[in-house]
Order: sequence, then C-alpha cells, then structure tokens
Amino acid sequence: FFNPISCQQEMASKHKMGYKCRIAGVMLLLLTSIAALVAVAVIQDTWRLIGKCLCNNIFFLPSSSKENETGIVTETLNCKVDGESHITKRGGVTMAGFRKCMDIVTKTIPPTKHNSTRLFLGATAGMRLLQMKDAQRANNVLVKLRQYLSSLPFMFQNASVITGQEEGLYGWITVNYLMGNLVEKNVWNAYVRPQGAKTVGSMDLGGASTQIAFAVQDDLKGADYLRVKLYGYPYNVYTHSFLCYGKNEAGKLQSSNPKNITNPCYPKGFNTTRKASSIFESQCTKKPQNYDPNQELTFFGGGDSDSCGKVVKSIFDFKTCSSSQCSFNGVEQPPVTGDFLAYAGFFYTAVALQLNGTSNINHFNTSVRNFCHKNWATLNAQKNVKYIETHCYAGHYVFTLLADGYKFDTDTWKNINFLQQKTNIGWSLGYMLSMSNMIPSEVKKIPPLSNPVFAGLIFLFSALTIMTARESLAIERPGNCCNSARGSENPTVACAKMPGLDVNNQMCYYSG
Repeated sequence: FFNPISCQQEMASKHKMGYKCRIAGVMLLLLTSIAALVAVAVIQDTWRLIGKCLCNNIFFLPSSSKENETGIVTETLNCKVDGESHITKRGGVTMAGFRKCMDIVTKTIPPTKHNSTRLFLGATAGMRLLQMKDAQRANNVLVKLRQYLSSLPFMFQNASVITGQEEGLYGWITVNYLMGNLVEKNVWNAYVRPQGAKTVGSMDLGGASTQIAFAVQDDLKGADYLRVKLYGYPYNVYTHSFLCYGKNEAGKLQSSNPKNITNPCYPKGFNTTRKASSIFESQCTKKPQNYDPNQELTFFGGGDSDSCGKVVKSIFDFKTCSSSQCSFNGVEQPPVTGDFLAYAGFFYTAVALQLNGTSNINHFNTSVRNFCHKNWATLNAQKNVKYIETHCYAGHYVFTLLADGYKFDTDTWKNINFLQQKTNIGWSLGYMLSMSNMIPSEVKKIPPLSNPVFAGLIFLFSALTIMTARESLAIERPGNCCNSARGSENPTVACAKMPGLDVNNQMCYYSG
C-alpha cells in the first residue's frame, strides 16, 4: 500500500523543486540581458571635449565629464613658455613665446571643437612682483595678453594674476587629484569619492615664492584657512604663500650684502661676477646706499657648510609670533599633520643631493653638508648639470624652510615625499579643476541604438517575457496527475478531496 499523504508530499516536493530551478534559470537570463543593455548604454555614452590653457600648461577637460560639479581632467599637452620672452625691458610685450605654444594647441584641438574650447590664463609670483614694482607695466602685459588670446579661435575667458593663497590651494588640489584622493572610478565606470581616502599636504617651491597647504579640522578659521568643495565634499585647507621666499629670490636676499664678497654657499674654487642690478632691482631686496646698477660684484666660493647654513637662516624671522605657533615672519601655522608631497624646487633639490622619495631629517642634513664640502673642480667634472654651483645653498634653504620654518621634526619629516609624477605637479591643474566648477556641464549626447541592436534587444526581451509567463503557468493541476495515473498498468487510481485542502485542490493517490 502507498500512503496517499506521503505520495502527495513527494510529488509536490519534486514539482516545487523543478519549478524553482526553472524560474531561477529564467531570472538569470533576464539579469544577463539587463546587464547587456546597461553595457550598450555605457559604451554609447560619448562626451565632447573642451580645453583650458594655462600659460605654461595645456590641459583638456571633457565638458560633460563632471562629478558633483567638478571636472574630470587629464593632461593632454604640456608646452613651456619662457616667462621673460614676452616682457621686454622697456615694458613692451611680445607674443612670440605664446604664439609658438598656441600654434601647437590649435593644431591639437580638432577644428570642430575650437569655438567650444574655453581658454584661461593664470600668472603667479613673477607677475605679483611686477605688480609691486610697476603696476602700470604689469597691467600693460595683461592687456596685451588678453588682446592676443581673444584673437584666437577659442572661447577666451580671462587672463589674471592669481593670489599666493590661491596658488597654494591649487597646488594642494593638484596633488590630491593626481594621487586619487578626491575622486576615482568604481567598477560601474562612475566617478566616486574614494572610501576612507585621506588627503596629503602640498609644498611648492618656485623661483619667486613658496607655498604650503594641507587639510585641517573644520573648526579652524582665519585668513589662511580656505573652505573648498570638490566633487560634492567639503574641505578646510590651511594655505599660505611666502612671496620673495622662492629659491631664486631668497638667493638674492642672502647675497644682498655687498660686503659678503666671499659666499660660503658657493664651492671652493668657484667665482662669478654679476651686475648689481641683477640682485638689487628685485622687489625682494633692499638697495644699498650709493647704489649703482652697473656696478660689477665678484663672488668667491667659500665652501663652508656651517657658514652657509647661518647665512640662509638670517633671511628668516623665527622669533616674531603672536599665535600659539608660527612658521616664520610672524605667520600663524597649525602643526603639520599627515603625509606631504614636496615638488618643484623641493624635488629638484632632493635630486641634486641624490635623494628621492622619502628620507629622514638626519640623512637629508648629512647629504647637504657632504655636498657643500665638495670643491668646484669635483663638481665641474659633472657635465650637463645645470646650476650645480647653487645646490649647496638650495640644500640649506630647503632644510631650513622645512625644519625651522614649517616645523617638520624627526618624526614628521618621514612623511615628506620628494616626488615628481608623470603629469607635471603644480598649481595649474588645480586651477583648472577649480575653474571647472564655474563651467556648466553639457548635456551628454547619447546616439540612438542601431537598428540591428535595437531589434535584437526587443527579440531577447520578448522571448524572456514569454518564457517567464509559461513557467509561471506550468504548475500541474491535480486533474492532470489523476489523468496520467489512469493510463498506468495496475494501480487503482482515485482522485479524492484531501482533508484540510481547498475543495478545488484535488490530489491523486494509489491504493492496492
């Protein structure tokens, strides 16, 4: 004999299992088709490009490529312009340097994109010094530049002199953008803020100024704190720029006493003659009494590391401070925290000392001292090394600026990375990203699907819909069970109403 209830449960279980398997298979096919449709949409999403030009760096910005109102930028072209090539001694302006670069830019950008390519120009410390010295001359330079750039087939936006504080902030944005701390692509090819990402500090050493910038707590406020929103996320950034404390201008400060004819920072055996105007015509130096711009000054190398260090320290004011902590010259600065990227003059000085990447403070100091003790005959044997006679001074300057100025100690010095990446690190990329916040995102142009692809997708979804409908109706009714059982050889088949079941839910069982 067969237990009818057992028979019922076994048959129901087998039927239920088969039903689940078929439904799972259909759902898998359905999800696969949806993924295929999404992939097609992503592949067909193309963006138009717009470009921006900074006077020595050319970038392209996808006009639609914005994440939370901040552009996604890649460097396509880099063209250097000699800063002195377009400013004559009489205050005139020549566009020779700009024309050379802009000709390259014009050929690089497709002609169909010219009238939609936005063009910006930003000038930094060199122009800030010129504004201090001769405001009319500086304005004349900007007017001529605007006239020239307006004549190009692009959407010229503006040519301006950015502040030192802005330069520091833009450098910080550049560093963190290139390191992937602000935005990254996820598996869905979308730009998102990296999970748990921390920003790094930025230190830039140019010829006329130096900048430091790093993120701080939100509650810190003051003239040197800037709040910026990038990719929808807010940051509070401390940033300060020291005009006249770039490597070149600071070198004039330490050479500004005509009595110091023996320069301890130059190597022994080296001498050089310079006109007084090359030192004292700068806004960063004070002219001596009876100043004669044509007077020739001869400097002899002393090769004395300790004396060089003292001369370098003398151009800083480490005593004046009205806050809890200052860097130098009475400028407030919170304690440095986290990792820092030191680039431009910092990086080149580290390379000259055969240092790259990270180091400890004692190793850096020892490398400076060892270099300063080399005589000119030894150094001059190293061919194709530019400005090698200035590397002793540069090493002491960088060490003093970081250790005594920015207050990096034995522990925090290890967090400094002297690095130059494939994409040039500097303020201009950050400037462009900041400017992109003011450029409206263009509507993405998605071309229609081709007829074969569209027909294929319609057929696929129609087939899946039919399959899903059939599977949902494929549950065997009791009558079917009984009818099929009646066709078997021996068993007595009966269809009965089982207790506790719906009156319409008839099940079959065997008796014998």
